[in-house]
Amino acid sequence: MSLAATLAFGLAPAPAAAASPAVVEAGGECDPAPGVAKLPAGEPWAQKRLDIKTAWRLSTGDGVRVAIIDSGLDVKHPQLPWLSDFVDFTGTGYTDCVGHGTAVTGIIAARVYPGVAFHGVAPRATVIELKQSSQTEGHVANLAAAIDKAVELKAGVINISIKAAHNPTLKAAVQNALARDIVIVAAAGNITDKNEDVPAYPASYPGVLAVGSATPDGRRADSSNTATPVGVLGPGVGITAPWPRGAYKLDLEGSSFGAAYVSGTAALVRARFPRLDQDQVRRRLIATADGSVGKGTGAGMVNPVQAVSAVLPFEPVGQPVVAAPPPPPIAADAIAKAPPEDVSARNGSLAVAAAALILLGVAGAVTRVLPLGRSRGWRAGPPT
Repeated sequence: MSLAATLAFGLAPAPAAAASPAVVEAGGECDPAPGVAKLPAGEPWAQKRLDIKTAWRLSTGDGVRVAIIDSGLDVKHPQLPWLSDFVDFTGTGYTDCVGHGTAVTGIIAARVYPGVAFHGVAPRATVIELKQSSQTEGHVANLAAAIDKAVELKAGVINISIKAAHNPTLKAAVQNALARDIVIVAAAGNITDKNEDVPAYPASYPGVLAVGSATPDGRRADSSNTATPVGVLGPGVGITAPWPRGAYKLDLEGSSFGAAYVSGTAALVRARFPRLDQDQVRRRLIATADGSVGKGTGAGMVNPVQAVSAVLPFEPVGQPVVAAPPPPPIAADAIAKAPPEDVSARNGSLAVAAAALILLGVAGAVTRVLPLGRSRGWRAGPPT
């Protein structure tokens, strides 16, 4: 029997289903919850807390391929990036009938848009969208197949904002991706009552960076799973993100969105330090987190600025090789400054010009007086 996976925002697990390869879902109602057309004024707290734009001085995720395994996305949303690849394991097409995939993709890689305060963590990353479910519940067979497809499409980071029970096929897919030098970031899962606080997979597999949910003050959210071995926290309460039909959703909550912030940061690190392997990237994200205490908090809130700038003593000598930072819009020396005025040279020039004028005046006078003097025999003229 295979165990169905569930999106990691606190939904109940799906019932067991017969083992099969990738499951094609039947068509059903596609009616995501409504969002808002316009965002409130001001930058969302998660962006300000992580200081993402400062990290952009060193990395924007350029060239890193991020695979997002989720519920699809709204490809017409003005902030969502062009896709490198889209693979549908459900037979339902691009449409995101849940909204979850659109929100996660936006947090990771939404482009800057005029007049909109929201943006993604790694706006220059390349997105691979792998639709594993068109509903709030999916199947492990699809999840494992999507991980294998991400390996085939040469992803550098895989975001899995999904939780499931342990499954041998799922574990094998994860181990294969890690062996191919792919960073895997997975949500630690959410709890709605104490009976659901059990380890979530694939977040609990060795080598996977499990992410819990944090509040604006940096503590673990009450809904964040403590049974999963969390590596770091990501913003997961009161989250703003893109939503289907060109809208936005406010007050989202869950480790799904914390994982998305960490996946975006992993893309920044892979672009900045291209020679770090997946294990070194994971360790760097943990080592540069803000620090925290208590069960289910790991190393604390992810810190993108430190992740792309810190010098770590445990990294090998000569590592990491640093990629050039993004060029500024215009170089500081692109426009030459005017040289300072040479006052001495100016005064000298004026003096020479004045002397020349005086000499010309004297010469003119002499030229006029001499002929008159000769004509009078050098006698004085009559009185005026």
